[in-house]
Amino acid sequence: MKLTGQELYSKLVDDYKIIGETGVINFSLKNLVIAIETKDTVGNLLQEWLKAWMMQEKIEFQENTNSQVFPDFYLDKHNLKQDLLEVKTFDWDRGPGFDLANFDSYCNSLTVNAYRIDSYYLIFAYQMAGSVITIKNVWLKRIWELACPSSTYPIKVQEKKNIIYNIRPSTWYSVRTTFKPFSSKEDFLSALNETRYQYPQTRHSNGHWLQSVIKNYQEHTGISLIVK
Repeated sequence: MKLTGQELYSKLVDDYKIIGETGVINFSLKNLVIAIETKDTVGNLLQEWLKAWMMQEKIEFQENTNSQVFPDFYLDKHNLKQDLLEVKTFDWDRGPGFDLANFDSYCNSLTVNAYRIDSYYLIFAYQMAGSVITIKNVWLKRIWELACPSSTYPIKVQEKKNIIYNIRPSTWYSVRTTFKPFSSKEDFLSALNETRYQYPQTRHSNGHWLQSVIKNYQEHTGISLIVK
């Protein structure tokens, strides 16, 4: 069964009704079973569970052979340029602490694989009490629906000692958050371009970055982006 990202989300949330369900993390070795109460492995376990669930439901997908490389799954095995799926998780009580992408790697990748901007992010928010995990909410978003501006740069980033490392998410589900997500991929690209211009380490090489991304996106998709 071939599903788009939106159809997968609907099947998981609307049909399977995953939100509100609970799970328990146990580890067994020989005749000893222990309950795992640390959160270190939750993200990996939820991703493995999703993989097993897709196999159970006979949903077509291809797993990335390199777990360190974007994306986690391809939902269209015959066209690896569409329906890319990245899985993210976070502790509901602490808020989204994950990275959307490495800043430099992502910017560089868009000049050759600009279709990546349309990838899906499937996000699980969980709450943990002892070894019991409760799925509090699940979202399906594009990167521009997660990223946002900040008081430092036009796009929110993780910066240490004046070096930008990662693109960070907004608190997209909160009505009280100061910085709202971008409303379109064009606004996101504009903010990314302006951040590259303001950031000393990329300013000197930023001249044609945005035009390269726009050209590459049209080559892959046939769609011409208009970015101010």
